[in-house]
Amino acid sequence: MRTLSTLSTEHRGRLTHIAREVSFDQGTRLFEEGGPADSFWIVRTGLVTLDLRVPGRRPRVIESLSHGELVGWSWLFPPSPWQMGAEAMTPVRALEFDAAEARRLCEADPWFGQEVGMWVGSVLARRLQAARTRLLDLYAAPRVTGVRG
Repeated sequence: MRTLSTLSTEHRGRLTHIAREVSFDQGTRLFEEGGPADSFWIVRTGLVTLDLRVPGRRPRVIESLSHGELVGWSWLFPPSPWQMGAEAMTPVRALEFDAAEARRLCEADPWFGQEVGMWVGSVLARRLQAARTRLLDLYAAPRVTGVRG
């Protein structure tokens, strides 16, 4: 798991300096797929699920996030909208970051920007691999058991 603690102490401090503590009640939607990616969060307590819309059905949960994990990566790639949705499955306490301010910090200091970009990129790569694994499990050919030739 790539948490905020993977940033250097200096860069972690610069980023957390712009954070504010927030709380979400169980069932609160943090964001919707397609909406503006103008914030991101680090979970302090509780559980947040990431989901994708499925036509004609409820959103499909694709990942659960807990303590120390990043909620939202779309903010790093403006003006991209959220690529999925997120919901508080339990009461959640989190650090909330203004995406525009975080991007300004990244642009003002290339070393800081590179470290934040690598952090978010590593989170994105891990989530992409996890989604790939779930899709393989979901769509793999069924195993045939008990068949004699």
